[in-house]
Amino acid sequence: RFIIETINDQLKNISQIEHSRHRSVHGFMLNMIGGLIAYQLKESKPQLNITDVDVNAISVMA
Repeated sequence: RFIIETINDQLKNISQIEHSRHRSVHGFMLNMIGGLIAYQLKESKPQLNITDVDVNAISVMA
């Protein structure tokens, strides 16, 4: 859950994806796709420094 929250936080802060009350599903999807495209076009993307040990520990907890 921590990793998901971290990724969501990065998307909100870097790509200006925000939760707002969209009046239609189309408006929501347009906002989400636009933010994801902006994220993909960024030259320097944030990275999580996760080692194999951390991945195994997360797998055991899940």
